[in-house]
Amino acid sequence: MSIHQFSALDIDGEDHNLSTYAGKVLLIVNTASACGLTPQYAGLEALQKTYGNDLDVLGFPCNQFGGQEPGTEKEIATFCETRFDVTFPLFSKIEVNGPGTHPIYAYLKAETPGDDRGTDIGWNFAKFLVGRDGKPIARYSPRTAPAEIEEDIKRAIKA
Repeated sequence: MSIHQFSALDIDGEDHNLSTYAGKVLLIVNTASACGLTPQYAGLEALQKTYGNDLDVLGFPCNQFGGQEPGTEKEIATFCETRFDVTFPLFSKIEVNGPGTHPIYAYLKAETPGDDRGTDIGWNFAKFLVGRDGKPIARYSPRTAPAEIEEDIKRAIKA
């Protein structure tokens, strides 16, 4: 099994199969527009611009943490484009915990190596690094700045 077997609605409501990312490294992030960590969008976009030939950042807005993503998909897209010049793919709002957990996040949480395996997402901007083969490599805390993941991204690109 790999992340490439899943699909999700993109920010425009179109079904998007993640198999289109086969052969690329992915950084999957649950995002929010009204969070103290929202400035991480800038760091995520910097990674996308630097490694875009080999890496795609995928943003999954989520309103499960303090109601910090209350807007519509159109409002979210506009915010990301105007405030942070986001060019990486954004998806429709999802749930990352509880009975409504999106299958992508159920898979990522179950398969991620480390102490967090299977545990709930703690807050906005949790990050999952996925290899070119679609297999999760690592999970990072919401407080881990995107730049702190850069060396792991470089290793994943070379693998």
